[in-house]
Amino acid sequence: MKFILLAHLAATLIMTGIIWFVQVVHYPLFSQVSRSSFITYGEAHSRLTTWVVGPPMLVEALTAVLLLLTSREREDINFGVLWIGFGLLVLIWLSTIVLQVPRHTVLGKGFDTAAHRQLVVSNWVRTAAWSARSVLVLWTAARMMR
Repeated sequence: MKFILLAHLAATLIMTGIIWFVQVVHYPLFSQVSRSSFITYGEAHSRLTTWVVGPPMLVEALTAVLLLLTSREREDINFGVLWIGFGLLVLIWLSTIVLQVPRHTVLGKGFDTAAHRQLVVSNWVRTAAWSARSVLVLWTAARMMR
């Protein structure tokens, strides 16, 4: 159980750090890439980013489910907090699928100012949700270590 929670904590904190970097540095800098090389840049960005975010996102999702399945009867873990965290994780995945992926698809055809602006603005959903998840998972880990 502790290993599952520690893996979950690590994955959540990794993704929170990544999403803040993406929100504050990476996405805003898309507008600085030359128009002539943006398609090549976008393809490389998508391919390489998947290798960075894919493993921790999958670990986070898997361990979130495992925590829900194995923590029901534990007194040192607040089951309601786990469900709130899981709901935030669902929100993150939905935001990725419904908001960010379509903007990346548009940008994959060439830089588009509106799509770029929408990408940066809509990504705040994931940034806020992962930040909240970090607080919840840290709180859960602290309670479990008492």
